[in-house]
Amino acid sequence: MRTLIIDTDTASDDAVALIMALRAPDVRVAAITVVSGNVGLDQATRNALYVTDLCGQSIPVYAGAAHPLNRVMESAQWFHGQDGLGDVGYPAPTRAPEPIHAVEALIAHIRANPGCLLVTLGPLTNVALALAQAPEIARLVDRCVVMGGAAATTGNVTPAAEYNIWVDPEAADIVLRSGLPVELVGWELCRDSANILEDEMAAIRAFDTELGHFALDCNRRAIQANFEQSGDIGLALPDPVAMAIALDPTICVQMSRHAVAVELAGTYTRGMTVVDRLGVGGDARNRATWAPHLEGRVQVCWSIDIARWKTALYTALR
Repeated sequence: MRTLIIDTDTASDDAVALIMALRAPDVRVAAITVVSGNVGLDQATRNALYVTDLCGQSIPVYAGAAHPLNRVMESAQWFHGQDGLGDVGYPAPTRAPEPIHAVEALIAHIRANPGCLLVTLGPLTNVALALAQAPEIARLVDRCVVMGGAAATTGNVTPAAEYNIWVDPEAADIVLRSGLPVELVGWELCRDSANILEDEMAAIRAFDTELGHFALDCNRRAIQANFEQSGDIGLALPDPVAMAIALDPTICVQMSRHAVAVELAGTYTRGMTVVDRLGVGGDARNRATWAPHLEGRVQVCWSIDIARWKTALYTALR
């Protein structure tokens, strides 16, 4: 049984990713830590608690950073709805968050569960703060799957950057250089044929399960926003794609390890994930002699098995 810790800015696609984790038979979700991002911290925490209620589980939920390290907070409510869950009007959760700060909780749970799987679905502020306080936890994590970035492709909040990295690029740069065994799952992997199309949404409706209806209803605004933003038809689910890879690494069919930097000061490229795929940047992390325990390189996922990703989603929602 694998131990899973999730850091999230819970909105509509995060909610589906949480369902996938909470319904996976071979993992134990030890903690859910929440960061401000898609929506404000209080709303994101409320949403995480509501999803645990929906799944009938009492996983501890911890509220964390309410704003980026050095930036003004800029939410994505236009994409997910004012409440992050499509403004359906879901009831209040039955539980309150734990009284411990998410950063403290991350450190404690990682220390208590060496070899754990860490999955991040939002800005990396909580994780960066935890690493600043306890850098040794980087070596205690077996895998750190990060939904973030746009590896050598188009961004979704600027031409160069994906939202999670753009919101707090300083935090992302800290995490990617920390020595955590990061697997970067970029926004681009949920696009094109990875989108959930109309007939596939109809198939999910036909399951006639509470979770299946919720997954589509809470994303009703996101379906519209996906077309407005990208011209893509259907429902894009970046966080569930990342969760699918976390739960089943073989869903990523092409991955390679590189030095990855985050642009912090570019006029047009703030938050860009710069992948040195050919090793031409002179970064020490691309040298063969670089110490493995200090490697600091990132596994970048370049493509996924679309059919297996969608099967993983359907299995969680049936």
